Amino acid sequence: MTYTYTPKGVCSQRIQVEVEDGIIRNVQVLGGCSGNLQGISSLIIGMPAREAIGRMKGIRCGMKNSSCPDQIAIALEKALEQS
Repeated sequence: MTYTYTPKGVCSQRIQVEVEDGIIRNVQVLGGCSGNLQGISSLIIGMPAREAIGRMKGIRCGMKNSSCPDQIAIALEKALEQS
């Protein structure tokens, strides 16, 4: 199942996650720090979504209340709710 999420309070503009049987199959982030987000996406592909959420949820970027990893975690949570 593919889920598209609009992040809030960060530089990235759109996050698309694909989760199948609780496993992350694909992550694409539009905007934000391209190299870092490609690296994060690559690292979490094949990982159980709940594990990735546990590792990234609550991470902040500077003085912001959230970060791109935190927003990816939120997108994954919403994808799991939809499945």
